[in-house]
Amino acid sequence: MAGETVITVVGNLTADPELRYTQNGLPVANFTIASTPRNFDRAANEWKDGDALFLRASVWREFAEHVAGSLTKGMRVIAQGRLRQRSYQDREGNQRTAIELEVDEIGPSLRYATAQVTRAASNGGAGGAGGAGGGQSRPAQVSEEPWSTPGSSTSADAWSTPGSFGDDTPF
Repeated sequence: MAGETVITVVGNLTADPELRYTQNGLPVANFTIASTPRNFDRAANEWKDGDALFLRASVWREFAEHVAGSLTKGMRVIAQGRLRQRSYQDREGNQRTAIELEVDEIGPSLRYATAQVTRAASNGGAGGAGGAGGGQSRPAQVSEEPWSTPGSSTSADAWSTPGSFGDDTPF
């Protein structure tokens, strides 16, 4: 949408994502990303940490369940989303403003780690815009895809049929 502030944040989770459900049964996960800039001080010949940014973030629906089941405290993540500003009144009656990140995409940073990705079951094409809230989603083996089983091929696959292609360069 035009006019939205989209940012990418790289940082560490300060705690495990907190998964809750709204009164309507809609899952939401909230967490905080701590991002600390580091700069090399040539005069001191050492790295210096800047002021840390603590950014509250949220994800909704099935995405929230995936995040809560996959990410943990201390994990380095890369998150992209839209900044949202909201105003509220604190317990003393003072007007406050908070800036939070509505996450569109998030995953572990692979700079200092490795990850094993498991594809989640499809929710019927709802994408990130909806889908049914409810129980925990479980990873599924997608067997109808020809590349999901070793050695599988179809008769229409020209590469699997010996002699169906020449040794000549195609250009």
